[in-house]
Amino acid sequence: QVRLVESGGGLVPPGGSLNLSCAFSGRTFSQYTMGWFRQSLGKDRDFVSAIGWSGVYTRYADSVKGRFTISRDNDKKMVYLQMSDLKPEDTATYYCAADISDYDPMFVPESKKDFDYWGQGTQVTVSS
Repeated sequence: QVRLVESGGGLVPPGGSLNLSCAFSGRTFSQYTMGWFRQSLGKDRDFVSAIGWSGVYTRYADSVKGRFTISRDNDKKMVYLQMSDLKPEDTATYYCAADISDYDPMFVPESKKDFDYWGQGTQVTVSS
């Protein structure tokens, strides 16, 4: 059984930074593609970023490119999302997700339908 627990959310002023973490419980973390999604009130859950099992290949939503960085530590079974230059429109609940599919190493999915396991989410609020 896979369990994901996010942490690191909070209130930050525009232009600020925040680092999210996701702790993975279960077997073979290194075989999972890991992703971050976010959902604002009344909106769909949207893709933010994902990272392949090796940690080499990543994908970002256009809205966060250049501001967010995803990384993983397979030994610690952790995935991270470093967020900088935060904007009010980044306000959302951020969810960590895991995908066990056996992809080509260079492929990183971005559809929430591809992800099999989800955390409970951590709230990020960008406001002055």
